[in-house]
Amino acid sequence: MEAPEPRPADKRIMNLDEAQRKIVTQWIADGLKLSEIQTRLSSELDLKMTYMEVRLLVDDLKLVPKDRERTVPSPTLGDAAAPGTTAATAPPGEPAPAEAPAAGGVSVAVDQLTRPGALVSGKVTFSDGKIADWYLDQTGRLGLVPQQAGYRPPPADVQQFQMALERELSKLGF
Repeated sequence: MEAPEPRPADKRIMNLDEAQRKIVTQWIADGLKLSEIQTRLSSELDLKMTYMEVRLLVDDLKLVPKDRERTVPSPTLGDAAAPGTTAATAPPGEPAPAEAPAAGGVSVAVDQLTRPGALVSGKVTFSDGKIADWYLDQTGRLGLVPQQAGYRPPPADVQQFQMALERELSKLGF
């Protein structure tokens, strides 16, 4: 029984010339994602490949795509945040300090080192100056752990906290 004739794209993977291999290697070194490489192969080298074929090509060339580092902006009081909200970051391994809220506002800080069992965590300072830890667990539930036992923030602060948290998380890609 004869082997099936390879598809045209399969032939192209096997028959990349040395210059094309170097180009793909450089794209990987530049940190391009596989989908970006797929687009460039088509537009710049006139090689039409599926995403899976590009993935196999990169694997055949023994290349490993780089993970792009997530950059976390260092927000300041002058940033375009909603009135009464601020955010802070801390050096890696330390929780971000919760800044004092501006005149009756709520401030939210995201930890650089997430607490165990959480997707993301941080601190919040409510309008009355009380501080609590917050976390978003693996199922998407928001948890709040006040530093003072039995503390319950005012309902208006809870709503302001949720809006500020949503803004901060969207900056981080959540």
